[in-house]
Amino acid sequence: MEDIKEKKQEFRLQMTSSLDLLSPETVAEKNRVVVDKLFEFANFLEAKIALLYLNSGWEIESRSIIHRALEMNKIIVLPLKGADRPKIALYKIDVPEKDIILDPDGRPMPDAVRCKKVPIDCIDIAIVPGLAFDEKGGRIGSGDGYYDQLIPKLPITTRKVAIAIEEQVVPLVPMESHDKYVDIIITDSRVIYKI
Repeated sequence: MEDIKEKKQEFRLQMTSSLDLLSPETVAEKNRVVVDKLFEFANFLEAKIALLYLNSGWEIESRSIIHRALEMNKIIVLPLKGADRPKIALYKIDVPEKDIILDPDGRPMPDAVRCKKVPIDCIDIAIVPGLAFDEKGGRIGSGDGYYDQLIPKLPITTRKVAIAIEEQVVPLVPMESHDKYVDIIITDSRVIYKI
């Protein structure tokens, strides 16, 4: 068990080092292409309620996605996560500038006081963040296990879609039995269907 955890941590470090070699201009252009492809993706266009995320590290920048989706009259839901919040809690965002605040560590999160809680069974599509993915839908994230808990609680009809630059797709992501897969991966060069 410890061996796989160490392997996953080593993988995260190697992946981050590899991605850090890309120029900011290249990353910005690839991010733009991925976001445009998301907004052309039929499952996303048809979804009324979308679970998004607040990005960190090498995850695709999400604020522009949130704003653009709100302009399309989609209901946007964000997870409230953190070490002190082990339970899954999802909140509807109406005005990002007011509804997203910083936690004590400076990380963005939905304001649980201002925002309305949303039941997980209402989610039409879940955009799942991660550091790396493989073509079978394997993913590795930050290591907190939040999405491994969240994904199985989503309705079976909810599409679990990852967005990433092509350099984040690798031959094989180290996975444990409790790790969960995504259905579809959208990159700047292709759409990978696991389903």
